[in-house]
Amino acid sequence: MEDPQEISSTGGCESDIVTEKYVVDSKECASHVQLACSAQFCAFPLDGNQLCLWGCRGPSHQLLILQGHLQSITAIAFGNQETPSLICSASQDFVMMWNLEECREKIIQGMLPRGTVMSTLLGKVLCLRFSPDDHVIAVGSGNTVFTLDVKGHSVLIELKGHQGSVTAVEFCPWQAHMLISLSEDQSFKVWDHFTGSLIFSSSILTAYPLLSLLIDEESKQLVTGCADGQLWVFSLIEGHHYRRVARVDLRKKSETFITRRVKSGVHGLPVDQWTCSAGASDLDMGTQPEASRPVLSLSPCHLLHRLSSGSRGLSSENTRCLWVGSPTELCIFNLANCEVEAVLRFKDFRSLSVQVAGSCAVTSETINRKAYCLLTSMFENKIAVLEISPAVLWRSQQCLGPGEALSVLASSCVLPTSPLYFGTVKVKRTKPATQKQPAVVQRVTEDRPVVFHTKVRSSGYALAPHLTMFSPKTNIKNDGRRSLKCKNSSKREEYPLENSLPSRLSKQVAMAQEPAAVSCIQFSGNGQWLACGLANHLSLVLDASLSGTPAAFSGHDGAVSSICWSHDGRWLLSAARDWTLRVWSVRRKEIMLLLGREALPQPVQVAQFYYMDTFILLSSGPELWLLKYHLDTCKDELKRYKLKSSYKLIYRASLSNTADVTSLSAVNDFYSYIVLTAGRDRTLEIFDFNAGCSAAVVAEAHSRPVHQICQNTGSSFTTQPSQAYNLFLTAAIGDGVGLWDLRTLRCERRFQGHPNRCYPCGVALSPCGQFMACGAEDRHAYLYELGSSTFYQRLAGHTDTITTVAFNPAAPQLVTATLDGKLQLFLPE
Repeated sequence: MEDPQEISSTGGCESDIVTEKYVVDSKECASHVQLACSAQFCAFPLDGNQLCLWGCRGPSHQLLILQGHLQSITAIAFGNQETPSLICSASQDFVMMWNLEECREKIIQGMLPRGTVMSTLLGKVLCLRFSPDDHVIAVGSGNTVFTLDVKGHSVLIELKGHQGSVTAVEFCPWQAHMLISLSEDQSFKVWDHFTGSLIFSSSILTAYPLLSLLIDEESKQLVTGCADGQLWVFSLIEGHHYRRVARVDLRKKSETFITRRVKSGVHGLPVDQWTCSAGASDLDMGTQPEASRPVLSLSPCHLLHRLSSGSRGLSSENTRCLWVGSPTELCIFNLANCEVEAVLRFKDFRSLSVQVAGSCAVTSETINRKAYCLLTSMFENKIAVLEISPAVLWRSQQCLGPGEALSVLASSCVLPTSPLYFGTVKVKRTKPATQKQPAVVQRVTEDRPVVFHTKVRSSGYALAPHLTMFSPKTNIKNDGRRSLKCKNSSKREEYPLENSLPSRLSKQVAMAQEPAAVSCIQFSGNGQWLACGLANHLSLVLDASLSGTPAAFSGHDGAVSSICWSHDGRWLLSAARDWTLRVWSVRRKEIMLLLGREALPQPVQVAQFYYMDTFILLSSGPELWLLKYHLDTCKDELKRYKLKSSYKLIYRASLSNTADVTSLSAVNDFYSYIVLTAGRDRTLEIFDFNAGCSAAVVAEAHSRPVHQICQNTGSSFTTQPSQAYNLFLTAAIGDGVGLWDLRTLRCERRFQGHPNRCYPCGVALSPCGQFMACGAEDRHAYLYELGSSTFYQRLAGHTDTITTVAFNPAAPQLVTATLDGKLQLFLPE
């Protein structure tokens, strides 16, 4: 056996991130052996049948060799208790347990340490695991799981049921009777090892064997790693019935991570190494064959960095992450947002002896802020111990955020140069003057009387009319229905925060005689009215209780794609696929402002009121338009059908990469300078309208274009912490819903428990800021608590795919809309 070798890395920052502390050549290849790492030792088989322990603590790095096996060791596991410190090793001849304290004493006395034989002739053992109290050892051999009594040195029970070899076993930390096993039959099983009964058996998850297993006690989730590089996450919370929380392709996540860093100009490693690694896997992905990355090991990683999300249950100084080991790399995976936080590629560090690993194990706890990784080579007989600094690795690969922290809440006054300072601001051009610009929105010419500056007494303006010549009939009967005029009441009831989750289906209403999809819905600010945009060209306004006959606003020739209430509730804004945008008077049911094809170069994707109803914000192709408008409220009944309202283009900006805008969002309930946009190229771009420029760009926000951005706008009936307004949601088909923090531009949590593979389904945040609702394609709406990745409740009663959802800002009510044109009202139990 060779002496321990201290190997220093070459390169500017390699020694700060990873250092090879020990390397040895074994007489026999130790690939595909279950290795073990604890806070004190890294254990591996040496020369086949010798158990070698390399000390992690102390400068001497004590090496301890235990002999007793006759055949090659195939699995090793440490106990969970510090006293006594136990380790178990297994080979095809027998399973042995060692008390490390007794072994040390015998070595000091010059005696040969001996282990205790737990069982013999169990066959080839692929996995071992101690119970939390170290009283039982689970042994996976063939397609059977054996449980061994540590004190009695006997087999307690045999668990049979797998159709393939058992590859991993794990005890549940908070339920002593529960044992979970993985197998090459592509499934996992949950056992009661006290009674030997099967609690749950999963279906076949994938076409590849399941290799690694981890139970996270904090989130109560089961994480399994597959031979094709997939991570499957399941909920172990009682009553969830082992539902799937997420499915992650590590190869794609790793490529997205590196692509995002390359576009951001982040080089945590030397430039030539980043160019090599990124160029091989990302820049030339079209020419490189796809290689699977088996998940060899899973281990907890306590990555310390500040993630202050500013909402209940989200503020945390300690992010729950995992070490995920594969043959070519070791990555830090965030279990909350299903994103890769950092990647350590073995080939990027030329000094490492093992470039392709056959087995991997990482310490679950850091020692002096260092983690130790044990690797065995896939094709050689080398075994190496790496010392890694997780914090340095993470910091070196993070995207640089904006110069100043962004916030939805305005922290300064409007600048004179801002587009929002609409006194004397000229129209901004985003393209050079030599290029042809689209047609500029023309101001509508107003008719004025000949004498308009003063009232001349002789003209009769000051006299009362002597006779009413014509009075049109305007008091149209409404059959006893309530007027659409919003009632302003000084008395407001606070939004109930306790027991305020709407989950009971109260009413279902069809919006049209023939099925027509409901594309968008929104409650008015006072919660009394609900506006709906339909695919049959109509916009409807109805009572929040879904009772009575809705008021129809007709005029569009295409499906309504966007609808928005003004802050004061007097106006309704609608955009449709007929290239028009219309502003309606809710009380009079009349159109007040019209933008048509002559003014818009491309159809309007999203439009809304902005800056407390001061502007209209819309997206047209790759551009954002900011319009200053004036609505004429003259009650001249003779000219009531002649529009006198006007609008003016104040500001126009394009996305950085000129991709079409798929969604935008801005707060209208209070003054805010921030506008969030999503592009067809899957990027998020944040505009600061006070500075009049783009503030930040987030590349690869989702695997597909974002179809909706939903901000936490709160409600006038409840209060939230100021930091909570910086949270927003993004939804993309096939990639779930992401919860983002504007200040860090990070996805803090990912929600993937609802099926959404083909049709864009809407999302909404509750007024209290604690829950999120989203539609799905399985005829159910899903409610999530923002602090948990698995859904809180599943709402039934729908007849088709849920296209959009909305919370009432004044009461605990949820309205969902379906593809067949029906609205469902949910109330608390």
